[in-house]
Amino acid sequence: MKVLALDFGSARTGVAVSDPTGTVARPLTAVERVVTDDGFAKLIAVIAAEEPELVVVGMPVTLRGDEGEQARETAAFVERLRSAVAAPVETYDERFTSVLAGGDDARAAAHLLTGYLEWQNRH
Repeated sequence: MKVLALDFGSARTGVAVSDPTGTVARPLTAVERVVTDDGFAKLIAVIAAEEPELVVVGMPVTLRGDEGEQARETAAFVERLRSAVAAPVETYDERFTSVLAGGDDARAAAHLLTGYLEWQNRH
C-alpha cells in the first residue's frame, strides 16, 4: 500500500512517500504555508499527483504524551485535509522525527513515515 506522510508545520510541511509496497520511505518535498488557501491547494496537488492509498500526518505530542497548541493546530489541519482528499487520513506520534531530520522538513516526513511503516508491519 502506498502511503504519503506529512510533517505539518504552519511555515513548511514536509512530504514523504512510500514505494507501492509500503516498505521504503523517501523524502519528496516541502510545501510552504499550507495554512493558507494557496499553500493548501499546492499540498492537495502534491497528494493528488502521488495517489496514495493512505495519508499519515505526524501528531506532535510532548515527551510526556500531552497535547499542546501545536497538536491542536495539527488536529484542525487534519480535519481540513480529510475533507479535501479521497484517501483516509491518520495521525501518528511524531515526537522525535524533526530532531532526527535536523531541520529538513521532507526528511522529517520520511522519518515519520519510516516509523509508521515499521509500526504497521509489527501490528
